[in-house]
Amino acid sequence: MKIPINELAPDTLRNVAEAFVLREGTDYGFEETSHEEKVNQVLEQLRSGEAVLIYSELHESIDIISKQEWALRSERE
Repeated sequence: MKIPINELAPDTLRNVAEAFVLREGTDYGFEETSHEEKVNQVLEQLRSGEAVLIYSELHESIDIISKQEWALRSERE
């Protein structure tokens, strides 16, 4: 289930983005990127619609995925 980000308090959305960055351990290439910058990049992707926030009832968890991944999942359901 897609969660509209405007339904979350700003602090909650930031906490979700921070948890995602810590969990994913994303490789940003040769240039080192600070934790804060990574969180801000995730937040910008959510705000721009490049990424979506989803809730899994099966796993009782939230995740952030690309809009392309969301489209593929929606087609399968």
